[in-house]
Amino acid sequence: MSTATAFAPLTTQDADVLVAAAHRAAEVAGVTVSVTVLDAGGHLLTFRRDDRAVLVSGETSTRKAYTALQLDAPTADLVDAVQPGGLFHTLPTALDRPLLFIAGGAPIHRDGRLIGAIGVGGGAPDQDHHVATAAIEALA
Repeated sequence: MSTATAFAPLTTQDADVLVAAAHRAAEVAGVTVSVTVLDAGGHLLTFRRDDRAVLVSGETSTRKAYTALQLDAPTADLVDAVQPGGLFHTLPTALDRPLLFIAGGAPIHRDGRLIGAIGVGGGAPDQDHHVATAAIEALA
């Protein structure tokens, strides 16, 4: 018999809560964004782009979520790591699926376990980071 503790994975209902909270936070901040939510396996649970968000925000939100998931860290905390001489300097180009080291991606944990990630694109990096963290706080 397994002694592993069961945990609740990120659900599509959770993803809907995250997207709604992110869009509320973006509206308050006065920005239009795209929001991507990935499950723990890196699979897309949901994506939504505001009508007026720049088209590239869809790609950046997805890559930010993927980066946060793979490294289990907010992308805002990783920006310096890819600068020349940084720990991950060559990582953005070393993989088949590129990572994106711009603020706006954040891992999502439940009961101490990584269950997914959210990525926000479309605003300034600090705005995207704020929107992503506000969405995660709404899930708690």
